[in-house]
Amino acid sequence: MRAASAPVSRNTREPTLNKHVPVSRRPLAAALLTVLTLASAPAFAQSTTGSIVGQVPASRGEAVLIKSSTGITRTVNIDSRGRYSATELPLGTYTVSLLHDGKVVDTRNDITLRVGAGIEVSFEPVAAKELGTVSVSANAAPSIDVTTIDSRTVITADELARLPLGRSAESIALLAPGVTGNSGGYTGPTGQSLVTFGGSAASENAYYINGFNTTEPQRGLGGLTLPYGAIEQQEIYTGGYSAQYGRSDGGVINMVGKRGSNEWHFGGAVLWQPAFAQADGTNTYYTNGLPASPVAGGLYDPNSRNRQWTTTYDAYLGGPLIKDKLFLFLAAEASRQEGTTVNDVTNAKPYVNYKYDSPKWYAKLDWNITDSNILEITGASNKYETSGSIYDYNYSTLSRGDFINLDDRIKTGGDLYTAKFTSYITDALTFSAMYGRMKTMNYDVPGNYDSSLTYVTDIQNQNPSYIGGNPVGNSQVTQSLYSPNRHNTSNNLRIDLSYQLGSHTLSAGIDNQNSRAIDQGSQTSGPGYYWGYAYTTTPNAALIPSLGVGAPASYPNGASGYYAIQYVNSSIASVRSAQRAQYIEDKWQLTDRWLLSLGLRNDQFTDYNADGDAYIRQRSAQWAPRLGFSWDVNGDASFKVYGNAGRYYLGLPLNPALNAAGAYVATQQYFTYSGIAADGTPTGLVPFSNPVSSNNTYGVLPDPKTVTAQNIKPEYQDEFILGFTKTLGTQWVYGAKLTQRILRNGIDDYCDVPTIENKAAQLGYTVSATNSCYLINPGRANTFTVIDDTGAYRSVSLTNDEMGFPPLKRKYYALETFLEHPFDGHWYGKIDYVFSRSYGDTEGQLRSDIKQTAASTSIDWDFPSLMSYSNGAQSNDHTHQLKLFGYYQISPEWQVSGNLSLVSGNPRNCLGYYGPAQTDPNGYGSYYHWCGGQPSPPGTHRLPWNKQLDVGATYRPAFAAQKLGFSLNVFNLFNSQAILNAYPYYQISPGTPDPLYGSAVVRQQPRYVRLSATYDY
Repeated sequence: MRAASAPVSRNTREPTLNKHVPVSRRPLAAALLTVLTLASAPAFAQSTTGSIVGQVPASRGEAVLIKSSTGITRTVNIDSRGRYSATELPLGTYTVSLLHDGKVVDTRNDITLRVGAGIEVSFEPVAAKELGTVSVSANAAPSIDVTTIDSRTVITADELARLPLGRSAESIALLAPGVTGNSGGYTGPTGQSLVTFGGSAASENAYYINGFNTTEPQRGLGGLTLPYGAIEQQEIYTGGYSAQYGRSDGGVINMVGKRGSNEWHFGGAVLWQPAFAQADGTNTYYTNGLPASPVAGGLYDPNSRNRQWTTTYDAYLGGPLIKDKLFLFLAAEASRQEGTTVNDVTNAKPYVNYKYDSPKWYAKLDWNITDSNILEITGASNKYETSGSIYDYNYSTLSRGDFINLDDRIKTGGDLYTAKFTSYITDALTFSAMYGRMKTMNYDVPGNYDSSLTYVTDIQNQNPSYIGGNPVGNSQVTQSLYSPNRHNTSNNLRIDLSYQLGSHTLSAGIDNQNSRAIDQGSQTSGPGYYWGYAYTTTPNAALIPSLGVGAPASYPNGASGYYAIQYVNSSIASVRSAQRAQYIEDKWQLTDRWLLSLGLRNDQFTDYNADGDAYIRQRSAQWAPRLGFSWDVNGDASFKVYGNAGRYYLGLPLNPALNAAGAYVATQQYFTYSGIAADGTPTGLVPFSNPVSSNNTYGVLPDPKTVTAQNIKPEYQDEFILGFTKTLGTQWVYGAKLTQRILRNGIDDYCDVPTIENKAAQLGYTVSATNSCYLINPGRANTFTVIDDTGAYRSVSLTNDEMGFPPLKRKYYALETFLEHPFDGHWYGKIDYVFSRSYGDTEGQLRSDIKQTAASTSIDWDFPSLMSYSNGAQSNDHTHQLKLFGYYQISPEWQVSGNLSLVSGNPRNCLGYYGPAQTDPNGYGSYYHWCGGQPSPPGTHRLPWNKQLDVGATYRPAFAAQKLGFSLNVFNLFNSQAILNAYPYYQISPGTPDPLYGSAVVRQQPRYVRLSATYDY
């Protein structure tokens, strides 16, 4: 769906909707019956456990006793080959003992699990080795996890404390190879900057806390995360995950929170990012001429005047309520950022003195009901609250003016609560069930709102003859009004069963996930419309002939090319979705050296409109096979060759139910004018169009049977990985991996309603559609359900050629190499290099180059002219990525660390009017892949490299037994402020240059410093 009718304000191109019970060992049969009778679901609760495996020499023992520091005890038998395996173990520290005739004959202590990984504890001369490149025994060579076939990076709490990182899940995820910052400037529900995985869109990732899906359900942009000090481990999946998991064709961020143990621990931290240590931002200037009525000459956005400072307080407490039985962990974080922002010269909020509060808390209760039954209860909250005051600003003297109004009071983020029950029914059979609920807010209420004022935008385009040299506006800073009840909810039920049958580990499970968007959308402020100003240097040419928008010069006061647009937007609705899946998987230890993973997943998706009617029913089987292997080449976990192939389905976010399937209004009416009132609104108006919408958005709820193409299929992607990991001597690990991702199918909206109506006429049907756009599988034939003039449903089929589209294409390939030095008590280091390409004619659910947030209803595929010359390098394409990070323990008291990232620039697009004649066939303005009358496919131009070095130093004095720490971190040490997204619009009307073309829209954050003091007892 388009961002808005053209020509429009660059601040308002997106329409209002932004388109786009404890179980004992005995009732095994009841547990199995429960699993089998819940016959529908989706499975994507990420792992919160680890496993211990090992080898025992013949005749040394017949069982292994595993006991955690929290009192959990399991006894596991040894098979005929001398192997044993204990899976689904809660993270923590364990003691593993070898039993012979019921007596302990050998013991391994202090075994620490890593999420989703296997720890080898063999009773050989070499004691214990972690199968994840970090050795437990200081004298042993680093080992490799030969029990997994996926691609992931796990960062532990200890590593988080050592590395110089931003305090967000996404900053941690950037350590993983192939993960980059998004170029669209997208942020999550609590303001965090989002990331992209392997060329996929930023909305195609999944977020988890302790196995519960926290992904924002409306657009898929981010999710709730933990307080930084509550993170035990963060798992970053970059591909190859098993059939247990789905609903992502990008990546997964899985956070596992800390838990209490048999010893009480407490601690806290104070962190400060001072304003005086922050470097100035880079100002933005007009780059392609000046607007008709510039506010401050060539200056567009004085970023150098922005100032901010942040203070964060963090505290935690954990320990036993009942030793070996009941444990508690609590953590809280309060962060406040204060500062001043000077917005661009067109903004209705020129100068904002703001305050951002980010309160977080986390609580976890672990109850060892028996040795075989465990109950975990988790609560977490992550919120973002903003307020501020708005002032006028003199952009010529760079000085603050008079108070205008209070800024909006905004509250986002939310709370979640989960319960997980695990029962080790037998030594071989494990049952688990998890249920959770989440509520996220979208509260946005303006301060001191005056409904008598009309919002006015793009005053820099006002006719100079009417303003006496200074653009005229007013104090209305609110463009859109939202329901105070606006929020999202979701719930998730997952049941899993795992059975060890000889050399097979069999798993099966189901998962239900339901999401709702409540009172989402908005309506225009003031009288129900707002004004935007525009001009054209070709006033005798019709602006949008296809919509009946004529030439301004044909109407009074239009010969100069200046005109005004009245915008009307209205849409508030509640919608929901249900996602289901089932999986079965066999991890088969074929031999001591070969592990096969054979999995099959089945997804179903149903989406409902505002009336509660289903407009998408994807309930037939969506089979997703997952096949993988791991070859322990030398049989000693020193050299692994692995590979996998899998299909990954992605359900729709709730967003399309609010626009393509919704009843919203988004119209524009064009006027000439003869004057400008004191409040900045145009006077002497003469309309030269009716209220128009290129997307037919006139407030009619479409019949749910007509919203989508018949038998529409979900978005899915195929992925293939082949790689190896090998030790190098006794201190190093290196490896390489090849990855290919192919997007096989997508969902987007198609807005060329006349083509459907014309084809219906050829078939003998008279159709006048009220749909704004139709959801389709782009790049292939689609059959539409329409209603003829008799009220009968008719089928109208269009081939892809008739629709005028190229085939859908998004392909990604990458070669990843790495060299790692595990921590040996002195230093740790890792270097990654990734060569990759992401190319095709679609980015996926989003369009980062135009910052469009309308997931699965992007501007792509609306009309064939928009897909002309669309094939090329996509917005998340970075050819080269080099990452180097690590830390060095100079002495018990001093440590230094660093994090270097060098990423080649992504494409810089040029979008203009269509074809050599620079026309606007569909009323989209400067959104076509044409630049000044020349084809301009994505990737024609490139942005500069993104280079960033973060460094840190920590002092832990001996007099405090290293429990007290002082740290200094400097982020972006060399103050690189490379452009990450450039303004792509070449023209504001045919033949009229856009003064902002090529200017910076998103840049690297300037250098800043963080000081911190921590205490852990």
